[in-house]
Amino acid sequence: MQPQDAARDGKRAQVVKAHVAFVVTEDWFFASHFLPMARAAVAAGHPVSVVTRVRAHRDAIAATGARVVALEAERSSLNPMAAGYAAGQLAAILKALKADIVHCIALRGILVGGAAAMLAGIPSRVYALTGLGLIGARQDRAGRLARTGLRLLIRGPLETARTRYLFENPDDARLLGLDPAGPRVTVVGGAGIDPEAWEPAPLPPGPPLRIALTARMLWSKGVDTAVEAARRAEGQGASLELGLYGAPDPSNRRAIPESTLRDWSRDGVVWHGSTGDVAGALARAHVACLPSRGGEGLPRALLEAAASGRAILTTDVPGCRTLVRDGIEGLVVPPDDPAALAAAMVRLAADPALVARMGAAARARIVEGGFTEAAVTDEVLRLYAELA
Repeated sequence: MQPQDAARDGKRAQVVKAHVAFVVTEDWFFASHFLPMARAAVAAGHPVSVVTRVRAHRDAIAATGARVVALEAERSSLNPMAAGYAAGQLAAILKALKADIVHCIALRGILVGGAAAMLAGIPSRVYALTGLGLIGARQDRAGRLARTGLRLLIRGPLETARTRYLFENPDDARLLGLDPAGPRVTVVGGAGIDPEAWEPAPLPPGPPLRIALTARMLWSKGVDTAVEAARRAEGQGASLELGLYGAPDPSNRRAIPESTLRDWSRDGVVWHGSTGDVAGALARAHVACLPSRGGEGLPRALLEAAASGRAILTTDVPGCRTLVRDGIEGLVVPPDDPAALAAAMVRLAADPALVARMGAAARARIVEGGFTEAAVTDEVLRLYAELA
C-alpha cells in the first residue's frame, strides 16, 4: 500500500457521522413510538442524544445506545414565556452536545426544538409532525386561525434551507402548505411497527362480536362515540361487547375523567383501565375501533390492530384514513357520528366472514404497504444522509 493510500484510509476511518439530537417532550412517548428509530441511527454509526422530560423511561431509551438528556418542559403548557425559557435551555444543551441534526418530534417539539436550533445556529433539522392534536381536529374559526399561525411560524422563522419534513399522513403536509410529494417532504407509515412482534392470533369464537378500543382515554379519540355507538348497535339487536383499554393522560387537557369511564362500564361496555398487554387485548377481540375526532398523525393503536390481523372501525380523518381503506381493511365512518358507527358495528356483527377477510387485509397492508419499522427507519436514515 502506498503512503497516500494509507493516509486516505486513515481519514476514512476517522469519519464520524452526524450527531443526531432528538427533541421530544415526554420520555414515555419516545419509548412507546421511537426506540427503533434511535436504535437504527445508532446502528448506522450516528452519535444519538434524546432530549426529553425524563420520568420512568430513561433506561429503555438508553438501552438503544442513545444518550438521554433531561429537559423539563410541560407538554400541556401553552405559555409562550415557558416555551421561550425551554427553548433557551434547549439551545444551550444542543450547543454542548455539538449536535449536527436536530430531529424534533411532535408539534411542541417542533416549536421549542426549532427555536432552540435557531438560537444554537444549527440549520439541519427534521420536523416530524405526529399530528396536530386539538388544533387539527377543530373545524371552527379558532382552529383555522391556529393552523394558519402554525404554518406561518414553522414555514417562516423556524425553517431553513436544510429543514426536512417528516409526516405520518399527506393531509398534514398540505396543512403546512407543502406538497406531500415534494423534495423536502417524506411521508412515512407512522412510527412503523414490527410485524413479527404482532403475529395474528386466531379469531375468538362468537357471538358476541368483541370490539377493542386501545388508546389513551381522551375525548379526542372518540371514546364516547364508541360507547354511544355500541349502545345503539345493541338496541338494534346486535350481539357485541366493547372493551376500553387505556388510561386518561393527566398531562392532556382532553382526558376523560375516571368517574365517567367507570359510569360507562355497564351493559356490554367494560373499561379495563391501563394495560401492558395490548396484544392480548387484541387477540381476545374480533375488531379494533378508534373513532378519532382528528388531529392524529397515524395512530399506533391502528398499526398494532392491523398487524394483529384485526378488522378496524375508524373515522374519515387524517392518519386513520391513510391506513384503513373503507371496505378493505375495515369500515370508515364520519367522525362524531355514533349512528354511522353503530351501523358499521351491526354490519360486522352479522358477517363473521367479512370480519376475517378485513383482518387478513389489514395484516397484508402493514407488511406490504410501507408501515413496518424497517420501512420507516430506512426513510429516516436516508434523510440523515442527505442532511449530512
